[in-house]
Amino acid sequence: MKYFDELKRTMEWIAQQPKTVFIGQTVAGPGTFMFQTLRDVSKDKTLEMPINESFQMQFTIGVALTGAVPISVYPRQNFLLLATGDMCNMLDKIPAISSNEWLPKVLIRVATGPDSPVHPGHQHVGNYAEAFRKLFHWIEVVELEEPEDIFPAYKHALERTDNKSTLLIEHGNYYNLK
Repeated sequence: MKYFDELKRTMEWIAQQPKTVFIGQTVAGPGTFMFQTLRDVSKDKTLEMPINESFQMQFTIGVALTGAVPISVYPRQNFLLLATGDMCNMLDKIPAISSNEWLPKVLIRVATGPDSPVHPGHQHVGNYAEAFRKLFHWIEVVELEEPEDIFPAYKHALERTDNKSTLLIEHGNYYNLK
């Protein structure tokens, strides 16, 4: 199995699950390499967002509080940093603030940008997995290194009974290499 093929298969499986919705940049139309994994997902399962990362995370949290399971898509970790305050101070703290009454489940899908065949610039290729692990208490951080890691990680994130949110980090270089 190939990394890209496994991502595409997994996204199509997630789209078939009740309560799921993909929210983010280029989820409903082309624009980044991640869209190709969503190209066959029904448009009624996608909600295209403007390039406003903080607002996207706030909106995603609101959707999760209604009982839906949003998959919030950020094509680059460098730009997810703009939503990190919302992740740290809202999503990660809602269980503590609400005495575990509110447990919004969010899947945050993000990638390190590919640096080949053309390097897109240093603001597109960062990997902040370790920093995220240190920042979060309730959000689990999972890096997807191998194709066989992809489906089980997303399935666990979607079906987990503790309702924790999960940050799933893909590697753009692997889309064509593995």
